[in-house]
Amino acid sequence: MAETSRASILVLGGINIDLIASSDRIPLPGETVTGDLFYTTPGGKGANQAVAAARMGARVRMVGRVGADAFGPGLIEDLRTEGIDVSAVAEQAGAASGVAVILLDGERQNYIVQVRGANLVAGEAEAAAAAGALGAADALMLQLELPFDVSLRTARAARRAGVPVIWDPAPPSPDMERAIGSVDVITPNQSEAQFLTGIEVTGPESAGAAAGDLLGRGVPTVVIKMAEMGAYYATAAESGHVPAPRVGVIDSVAAGDAFGGALAVSIAEGRSLRRSVELGCAAGALAVTRPGAQAAMPSRREVERLARAPGG
Repeated sequence: MAETSRASILVLGGINIDLIASSDRIPLPGETVTGDLFYTTPGGKGANQAVAAARMGARVRMVGRVGADAFGPGLIEDLRTEGIDVSAVAEQAGAASGVAVILLDGERQNYIVQVRGANLVAGEAEAAAAAGALGAADALMLQLELPFDVSLRTARAARRAGVPVIWDPAPPSPDMERAIGSVDVITPNQSEAQFLTGIEVTGPESAGAAAGDLLGRGVPTVVIKMAEMGAYYATAAESGHVPAPRVGVIDSVAAGDAFGGALAVSIAEGRSLRRSVELGCAAGALAVTRPGAQAAMPSRREVERLARAPGG
């Protein structure tokens, strides 16, 4: 670890502004329904995970791109306020910042339309910045919101440098097949696990089957997020299911990112895989009890208080 008492996490990923509306139900095609809430919040899977890791106490460096528009400077400042190193986050002239339009139904389940905007302009500069930061990193976090080859190139560089690669394969993409050999820990949710394996994940047993498929294809560690059912984890040597803490749900936006940030920090700190998944489940559960994306990321104290099971 780069620093004895504090993990160092490098995040290469998407930075968005989220536009969130809720109503009792999602409209049918051609239908208009009346909503009860609207708000904007900084988001993007990469940025959310960076904030989640920072609130877990890690030193975090974010690499990505925003637009030189009304949203871009604020998105950068929000990350800086969290203590995140944003020296490798650029503003792209002539491009809009990434936007996610998020609908929440009566159960506060989310439905997302994403327009990636400036995220898709990321390229050589981001790959070089990420490669240059690997020497100080204890873990690299990736998703699928940037051009795939930028992420894959960085993952391969991390593997050569001995830095664990923790990859959230979202939003789903067939390109992920090319990255299987460059991942240390893969963290799909249920639908993403089905996309990758063809196995419908409905509980721990089917999650085990999907995890087995990914292990058989060369991924060393698989962690499948199952929302209110918790998470299933597997390696060649161990496997298990961690139930999710029971909480009241406000909205489920970015719960998986809270999980990912806590998981990555715990792994980088050298804790056991089971304990890392327990902390991830606690972080995800806390995130659904409050609105927003980055604003919903819990503190380390909150996560450890909820995850009281012994371990690590």
